[in-house]
Amino acid sequence: MLFDYFLIALSIALILLGLVGCILPVIPGPPLAWLGLLLAKFTSFSSLDWVTITVLAGVTLIVTLLDYLFPAWIAKKMGGSNWGAWGTIIGLFGGVVFLGPFGAVVGPFVGALVGEMVRKQPESNAKNNPWLSAVGSFLGFMLGVGVKLITVGVIIYFLIVNL
Repeated sequence: MLFDYFLIALSIALILLGLVGCILPVIPGPPLAWLGLLLAKFTSFSSLDWVTITVLAGVTLIVTLLDYLFPAWIAKKMGGSNWGAWGTIIGLFGGVVFLGPFGAVVGPFVGALVGEMVRKQPESNAKNNPWLSAVGSFLGFMLGVGVKLITVGVIIYFLIVNL
C-alpha cells in the first residue's frame, strides 16, 4: 500500500514535468507524462486498461515526432524552400543547445531566416520572402506546443478518471 502511494506521487511528478516539457523543448513532455500514466497503471488504485495505455503510447510517439516536423513543414507551406526547412530544424537544435529554452523559440525562426537568405534566389523567384518562412517556423513551433499540451491534457484526464 505504501508503494502504491509512492508510485502515484512519482506518476503525478512525471506528468507535471511532462506538462512543463510541453513548453520547454529540452524536456520531452508527452513521453514523460505517458510514463507517469504507465506507473499509475501498476497501483492498486488504477482502473487503467492496457488498450488505453497502448493507444496513448502511439499518440505520444506520433506527437513527439510531429513536434520536430511542424516548424519545417509550416515554413515550407508559407513559401520557404528546403534551405529554410533545414534551417528551421538546425536552428531548433542549435538554439536549444546555445540558448536553452529561449533558443527553442528563437532558433527555428533565425534558422529559417538564415537558411532562406543563404540560398541563391534568381531574380524571377524573388517573391519568396525569407521573413515569411521564418514566421512559418515560429507558427510551427507554436502548433507543436499546442498539440503537446492537448496530448498531456488527455493523459491527465485519463489519470484522474481512472484513479
